[in-house]
Amino acid sequence: MSRITDKIKLFFRFLFIRERIFCEGIRDGIPIGLGYFAVAFSLGFTAREAGLNAFQGFLASLLNNASAGEYAGFTVIRENAPYWQMAVMILIANARYLLMSCALSQRFSSSTPWYHRVFIGYDVTDELFGITIARKGDVEPKYFYGAMLCAVPGWSIGTLLGVIAGNILPDRIVSAFGVALFGMFIAIIIPPARENKIIRLAVICSFISSYAASILPYVSKLSEGTRIMILTVVLSVLAAIFFPVDEKENADEK
Repeated sequence: MSRITDKIKLFFRFLFIRERIFCEGIRDGIPIGLGYFAVAFSLGFTAREAGLNAFQGFLASLLNNASAGEYAGFTVIRENAPYWQMAVMILIANARYLLMSCALSQRFSSSTPWYHRVFIGYDVTDELFGITIARKGDVEPKYFYGAMLCAVPGWSIGTLLGVIAGNILPDRIVSAFGVALFGMFIAIIIPPARENKIIRLAVICSFISSYAASILPYVSKLSEGTRIMILTVVLSVLAAIFFPVDEKENADEK
């Protein structure tokens, strides 16, 4: 009888720990979801400009939880570019998630079922990756699911409401909200650019190259999506060649 009682206690202890981890994911995911909602609301105006209705914008954000990738995709849609260009553009814009997924895969327990890896791979974003990889020990799928429970609705519903608001509000207000999305991108690049002169140089070169590409003969005739795609690849390759990451210094920082 005592052995059965011990097993019951062990079961409930295990269940409590599992549920506590899930609740921790929700706790850490709430501010991320709120931030996603604000950014996705502005992204909804871009989706509207691309000709998407509210449901299409919602579905796009539900299936592609990525700010830069979605903005690039909506830009391609707006310009009626071919499907291959959209595929290449999204691949380039979201390539960093491949590296994040590889890093997360090294933190899974060997006993983690494959389907957990698939579901987690669906929503590997910068913020969810950051809070998950910062935890000690193996990656707990329930923690990630708890954070996803806040992040995914915040992103998809924000886009939905952004498209609806874009159809209701005057054009002047819509234009003002559209600037908020660019403000998010600036907020991402300014802090590291202030601390690292190489990143600062890369950002300045990106601005100059983007402007030059918009006025130079032949190049300016290309669609905006094609120009972004070419500049992203060229500048990334040049930065990797001339400013490679010092593996020794990187290891010392860790």
